[in-house]
Amino acid sequence: MDYKFVSRKEEDTLALAQNIESEKFPGMVICLNGELGSGKTIFVKGFAHALGIEENITSPTFNIVKEYKDGEAPLNHMDVYRLEDNTSSFDFDDYFDGEAITIIEWAELVQNSLPEERLELTFKIVDENTRVIVLTPYGKEYEDLCNAVL
Repeated sequence: MDYKFVSRKEEDTLALAQNIESEKFPGMVICLNGELGSGKTIFVKGFAHALGIEENITSPTFNIVKEYKDGEAPLNHMDVYRLEDNTSSFDFDDYFDGEAITIIEWAELVQNSLPEERLELTFKIVDENTRVIVLTPYGKEYEDLCNAVL
């Protein structure tokens, strides 16, 4: 079952991220899809801020992954835009084990390498300020999370 959230301003996207963060659990994987400028990095900023991470959050486009360890839980922030479904160039699967939360921007590009259980958010631009965010949970833990925050 998909869930829909309408964001009418940046603060709405930040609030959604903070609400999802409040239901976090070890090993959580959040996949973000949507065109450039749709709000993916804004979501990551809100999630990281709610975790207590004070560093400036930017897309790790050229690094592929940035690791933040100074919050309530470790956060791996990935931008896989440049991988083109070739995750063999680094230890992609290693990021899905353990305590860290992993958020992946452009996740649709590595669909075949994603864990079976995850939360996918698809950002759709409606106009300059409005976004429709479709949440698709894969697995009971993620379904429970969606029911708790929406």
